[in-house]
Amino acid sequence: MAAVLRVSLGNFLFFTIFALIMIGVKDQNDRRDSWHHGGWITKIIVWSLLVILMFFLPNAVFNMYAMLSKFGSGLFLLVQVIILLDFTHSWNDAWVEKDEQKWYIALLSVSVVCYLATFAFSGLLFFWFNPSGNDCGLNVFFIVMTMILAFGFAIVALHPKVNGSLFPASVISMYCAYLCYTGLSSEPRDYECNGLHKHSKAVSTGTLIMGMITTVLSVVYSAVRAGSSTTFLSPPSSPKAGEKKPLLESDNLDEVEKNKQNEARPVSYSYTFFHLIFALASMYSAMLLTGWTSLSDSEDLIDVGWTSVWVRMCTEWVTAGLYVWSLVAPLILSDREFS
Repeated sequence: MAAVLRVSLGNFLFFTIFALIMIGVKDQNDRRDSWHHGGWITKIIVWSLLVILMFFLPNAVFNMYAMLSKFGSGLFLLVQVIILLDFTHSWNDAWVEKDEQKWYIALLSVSVVCYLATFAFSGLLFFWFNPSGNDCGLNVFFIVMTMILAFGFAIVALHPKVNGSLFPASVISMYCAYLCYTGLSSEPRDYECNGLHKHSKAVSTGTLIMGMITTVLSVVYSAVRAGSSTTFLSPPSSPKAGEKKPLLESDNLDEVEKNKQNEARPVSYSYTFFHLIFALASMYSAMLLTGWTSLSDSEDLIDVGWTSVWVRMCTEWVTAGLYVWSLVAPLILSDREFS
């Protein structure tokens, strides 16, 4: 556990230092732009030295880091939710823009499958985490709330005044069901309402694997989206995809090419925010591996404890709130432009 926190702190410091260095980079003529895209040997050496240095620091430093990582992990989960919302809306818009019946049918089919999976999985949660003969009101509340949220997403998304779609609602519903499962499966193994307590090690290991997969997907997707000239993670001065320029006269082409070589091209995304995502992901990975606490009940169990339960459930509710807000915000803040 101590080794996990030491390596995590080394990663966190490495990406945080780069995030600070990249503050204010607006165009590709800035020298720091080459630091961001190149210098890999130097980066590997610096990263290695930071990780090695962490093994010489006292344990008190890592107890403090573990405390801060809980808050950093919460921020990363929030970023993860925003990335998921961005992904679902982009996917939906891409298929709608094709304006063909087969793509509308595909959207409807995927939406129905996601909703069927959500409610079928919720039924399994009742079977696993509400064993007969036990008073499991808290678990029932968590599961019922998840189902209510799924219904609510569909109602709000299909409201005539809301510019929504059933597909993002179904994906967010399925993600909330997954968060509910990870939260309930993180309950202590001696808790009578945890019907999977006999398989706690397998469950916690599975939760770890899924948590790491979603972490990697979130970081990779944010990197891909940041690398494209879109609005995601992009500063106001960055070039946006799809912008068109008027055709130029052939006589001015040579002069324009010369000007382009000397012209400062703006960066397409925020380098600082890009590195901050990796820094927060380092904290989140450490919390997954240490069970969100430095005083784990058992070294054989990963990501188990009431702290992990409430972090997951609160993340589910924040996810629901952000999604609903993304739908109703254009109605409430009618004087603002949402794209």
